[in-house]
Amino acid sequence: MTNTGRLSRTIGWRTRGIVYGDPSPEDIRRELDPISTIDLAHIVMLTEVGLLPGSAAAALLTHIRGLRADGFRELSGLDAPRGLYLMYEAHLVAELGVNIGGKLHTGRSRNDIKATTTAIRLRAELTDLIGEMLRLQAALLSRSRVHQDVVMPIYTHFQPAMPISYGYYLAGIATAFDRDIAALRHAVDELRRCPLGAGAVAGTDLPIHPARTAVLLGFVEPPLHATDAVAARDTALRALAAVASAGLTLSRLATDLQLWSTQEFGFIDFPERLVGGSSAMPQKRNAFLLEHLKAKAAAAIGAWTASASAMKSTPFTNSIEVGTEAVAAAWPGFDAVRDGVLLAQVLVTGARPNATRMEQRAKEGFVTATVIANRLVAQGVPFRTAHHVVGAAVRKAADSGAMELAMISLPNGEPADVPSALPSLSEVVAGHNRGGGPGECDKIAGVLRQALLVHSGWLTAYRTRLRDAACDLEAAVDAVVATHGSGGSA
Repeated sequence: MTNTGRLSRTIGWRTRGIVYGDPSPEDIRRELDPISTIDLAHIVMLTEVGLLPGSAAAALLTHIRGLRADGFRELSGLDAPRGLYLMYEAHLVAELGVNIGGKLHTGRSRNDIKATTTAIRLRAELTDLIGEMLRLQAALLSRSRVHQDVVMPIYTHFQPAMPISYGYYLAGIATAFDRDIAALRHAVDELRRCPLGAGAVAGTDLPIHPARTAVLLGFVEPPLHATDAVAARDTALRALAAVASAGLTLSRLATDLQLWSTQEFGFIDFPERLVGGSSAMPQKRNAFLLEHLKAKAAAAIGAWTASASAMKSTPFTNSIEVGTEAVAAAWPGFDAVRDGVLLAQVLVTGARPNATRMEQRAKEGFVTATVIANRLVAQGVPFRTAHHVVGAAVRKAADSGAMELAMISLPNGEPADVPSALPSLSEVVAGHNRGGGPGECDKIAGVLRQALLVHSGWLTAYRTRLRDAACDLEAAVDAVVATHGSGGSA
């Protein structure tokens, strides 16, 4: 379709390659599959409102179904001077005649079609990603329970700070990850409105029924505002920001695990299936998958930056910068973080803590110093005084090479009333049972497990609704074909 009535020529082949690329058969199938799904719903609706004769609808539906079943191979090699959609429509006109194929585009535009295909792909990408994130969340909570009693030091500024457990640490990652999942759920819920019906930019005066196509395509509602429906891709941008946040959470987990798996720390060990060797150094045992995991967030951050930059300062109307270029930049970010989630699943379940080494390092790091200071506070000593005298005792012990604190003296020279036998590290960890400390790990994990069940239930219900909509669409197409196709009544 080179002659549009207004224009008799189109862009040259080299420029066309820059704008539309050189689509392979798989590219054609990937792009036209959601478009043809939209077509099925649109044809059913046009027939029901009387804008498309039943016989024409049946012919269109039958032919489109045939193309879909064959993976659109019939369209491979056809000239597409103005993109795949118009090539596909021109094929329908050529095969079925303008009185049939030419009526498909009634009451719509490439603008609302493109916005709808973006929404369909986005909800598929996000629900798949959420499903994998829920599997990772389950792994984090499972490992948290298994390693709840493995005592280790937690670090601040890369220095040993206080005693926790490895299970408590994993529960902390799960806590942050729960917010990432919730943010992605919100992005999916924002996709409840179907853009189809918004037309080019201001709806249409034809008596279409956008609510019908919305339901057939698995959405809840039709567009609220036509210009917004084709102008905005902010939901994709917010989803990408949430995905980038999840990538950042995973990168921080990977940074800790990589540090803790070094020989210098010796906290974590990975099985051979999760490490690699060196082409030159025989002794190497590299946890290289963690480096891939750390880097995945960069792709999502870069994708968000590219998408936001493409959208910036564009007119609030249909715009190629927004609907095509910005959206195209987003997909690699989703893919990268999904890969990161899959890597994290095997790394979290495969990591094995060295409980002996963790406990030894906790003792060497004087991580009970704050507990001792708090004991003095409980006896009426001002905290700043207790902080000072315990700090002095730590300095004296460190200078002498001791691993335990000697007698602690108050500023007046009197010995502090500190029990000679402090509780074990496990008891100290359990005693931090306020403010979300490790002593509350069971409570924390219980809250997160309940949230996981809620997220999982939501995802199951959402996927069920999409499957039901797909079945309803197939049934509606069957009914039109059966009623108006060859052998049916007109």
